[in-house]
Parts: sequence; C-alpha cells; structure tokens
Amino acid sequence: MQKASSQLAREIDGTITEVLLQSFADRLLVLVTQMGKVGTLIQATIPPTTPLEPSPPHDPSQPNVTPLPTPPSAIQLTPLLGHAPSERIQTLHSLYASQIATIVWTSESTQALEPERRPIVVGLALRKSGEVEGMGLSEQERSVFYEVMDMVRELLTRR
Repeated sequence: MQKASSQLAREIDGTITEVLLQSFADRLLVLVTQMGKVGTLIQATIPPTTPLEPSPPHDPSQPNVTPLPTPPSAIQLTPLLGHAPSERIQTLHSLYASQIATIVWTSESTQALEPERRPIVVGLALRKSGEVEGMGLSEQERSVFYEVMDMVRELLTRR
C-alpha cells in the first residue's frame, strides 16, 4: 500500500528546504518550499503514450551527481496559482516542474505494470538567489536544483 503523503526537510545552501509529496486519486502534489508556504502552483501533464527516456549513465567526472531523466518534449505545463516575479524565475520554475514531474513518472513506470501518468502539481516557494545575467543557472541555483531533485527521489523511494 502506498503512503498518501510523505515529507522531508534538509538544509540546502544554508536554507531549510522542505519537500512534500501528497498523493490524490487523480494527481500528485509535490511542494518544494524554502519559505514555509506553498508559492506558485504549476501542473505538469503528459500524454499516456509518450515514451519516457531512462536516466543517462553516471558521468565519471561528476561522481556525486545522480543523472536526471530528460523531460519529454510533449510535457505540458499549466500555471494554476501565482506567478513568477520575472521571466528568468518563470523559466526556473518551469525547469523544476518539468524535472520533478519526469522523475515522478519515471519512478511510477518502474513500480507498476501500467503506470497512470497522473498530472503532477508542483508548488514552488524558493528563496531568492542572486540574479544572474542571462538565462543560465548560477552554480548556487544548480546545486540547490540537484539537491531538491535528490530529495524528491528519496521521497519516492519511501512510498
């Protein structure tokens, strides 16, 4: 039997970061907060026939980084509540929502004979980092991103 919800808190880059997974009959809610609130809500959906790529092999030059599955191009992101303060943060939120949803779908596909591909609602309330020129991620943002993804994976293994 799957647990209806699970949560995890960890200090990342000096900030307590909480991740909560709450399973509903028709979708899964994943909240990621560094601010103790829900924040922006984005729903990720994918057609049931869209293939999911397996995670790439480990890169020997980065032994501490677990490779992430590539989000499929057919993924659809729908803002539900709230909005990002800038286009750059909106892109960052989309990256988080796409990657979290892909991790969940990939995890569910290995645990069930016929995975459902439920919509994934991702709530994000991330601490503001120093703005970076351009659209790329800073090293700090990249580090936080990978640690949050590890937390999501850990919670999925507990279910």
